[in-house]
Amino acid sequence: MTDVCLVIPCFNEQNRLPQQQILESVQRCAGLSICFVDDGSTDGTLAILSALKAKAPANIDVISLERNCGKAEAVRQGMLYVTRSNRVAMVGYWDADLSTPLKDLNSLVSVLTSNRACVLAMGSRVKRLGSSIDRQLWRHLTGRIFATFASVISRLPVYDSQCGAKLFRRHAAAIVFREPFVTQWLFDVEILVRLRNRYGLNTVLQAVNEVPLKTWIDVGGSKWRVKRLLGIPVDLLKIHLRYNAKQAPFAEAGLEARRNAS
Repeated sequence: MTDVCLVIPCFNEQNRLPQQQILESVQRCAGLSICFVDDGSTDGTLAILSALKAKAPANIDVISLERNCGKAEAVRQGMLYVTRSNRVAMVGYWDADLSTPLKDLNSLVSVLTSNRACVLAMGSRVKRLGSSIDRQLWRHLTGRIFATFASVISRLPVYDSQCGAKLFRRHAAAIVFREPFVTQWLFDVEILVRLRNRYGLNTVLQAVNEVPLKTWIDVGGSKWRVKRLLGIPVDLLKIHLRYNAKQAPFAEAGLEARRNAS
């Protein structure tokens, strides 16, 4: 595997973190490292992460945030840390419960290595023949409604913006995560509009690839709550006002230079 570092944000995950699977994955895949970000957990999460690091110090790193900042900022801090201090070719983020098994990372890596135009490979929970996507019906239905609005706001035909399995080329991650996000839970949509505004609509249609996952398991214990669902329209409006009013110019030469530098 080409050298890859995954950022895994954790907030009170002591009962959901599959420790053995994580250890086996980093021990089996020589090119894989993981950067955990403890987002101000109040349970035993940080102690568990420290123990994991002690067992695989060359492949596991741990960042501890003093207070809970939310998933968006936790992921951002981890991505900035990796892009600044680690010369890996690809950096991404993954859900702590491994609802997407780490073995599916290979599919995302393959897309980036085979297509130089692609800067982001994102997992997509498409239930199809040959796949095993275990998702509650209500989450599937609300997800399809949300995807419609996400496509309208982003102006991109995205099927599943919210899947917590994404892999970037290092230079693209450094650009996308430079500034704080305006939402805590819809930052995945913000990532897409940031790429769109940075590189231009036509190029992003080729530079971002959704990769159908082979496996996705609804582990349970999600931190999504009803009040967060009710806040989605407000967050989508924030994204629209922040990113759609004024778009940054696109320069093909700038993108090609960054590709060559990666």
